[in-house]
Amino acid sequence: MPRAPKAFREGGREFMNKLLILFLALVMVSAANKLVKTKINDQITVSLPDDFFAMTPEDVAQRLPSVRAPLGAYTNQDRVVDFSVNISATQWPDADQVIAQKFFKSSLYNLYDKVDMISEGIQEIHKKEYISFEFESRINANRRVEGGSEPLLKYTRILYLVEEGRTLVFSFSCPRTMREDWQELSGDIMKSIRVK
Repeated sequence: MPRAPKAFREGGREFMNKLLILFLALVMVSAANKLVKTKINDQITVSLPDDFFAMTPEDVAQRLPSVRAPLGAYTNQDRVVDFSVNISATQWPDADQVIAQKFFKSSLYNLYDKVDMISEGIQEIHKKEYISFEFESRINANRRVEGGSEPLLKYTRILYLVEEGRTLVFSFSCPRTMREDWQELSGDIMKSIRVK
């Protein structure tokens, strides 16, 4: 059987090398997005990327300023992508989601200088109904740090679980420039939430 021309053989090797590089890149991307079940407390679990770790008290104080310490707060290696769970100070005695949704939406618009709502509604996750908001936000720098010049632009997903006597708040955020990288995965993270 005659051998293929040298140019054809080299082109075939080049194609196979490119195919191998593409395959390895896909494997690395899928490995980077691996979600690992994380126990927040005895009642709450969520699946987070395997490179997330618990925030230090300094991280929490700087990035999640609140009177209440979060039940759990996690960040990525670069400390720019965050996930947290907290109990809201606002309680709804009758768990009225329609009124609660309007209240929380209004609170979000008051918290930021600008909000571009991507989606909102009620989302069922593991037989529980959550009030859901997905949005991009802007906070002018002078409101956060005196002397700052650049606004803070974020992409955020928030879920509120309104139950009698408590409201749990699940929040994912990253820089707005990273929205494309995290939008689908943040949805997967939120869908993995389990509350007993």
